[in-house]
Amino acid sequence: MSTATASPPASVPAIASDQALQIARLDAERAYDDMARFRIQIALEKDGWHIDYYLKNPNVNGGGPQYLINAMTGDIISKKYYQ
Repeated sequence: MSTATASPPASVPAIASDQALQIARLDAERAYDDMARFRIQIALEKDGWHIDYYLKNPNVNGGGPQYLINAMTGDIISKKYYQ
């Protein structure tokens, strides 16, 4: 009997949404002081986790960071900061 564990199917991300959110938040907190002013949108697409931070107050200029996180490794593939 084999003791090797099976890898998850390609359609199942190794990185869960809460893990992806934590990765993005830790990075974003270095560039933005107050993350409470943002609402978060997350979506799993073919190329990974898309995490976008939007200002809660639409009357304020600027915006929040946007991330693309690898769903299998948790690496940040790309990020953009808007201030």
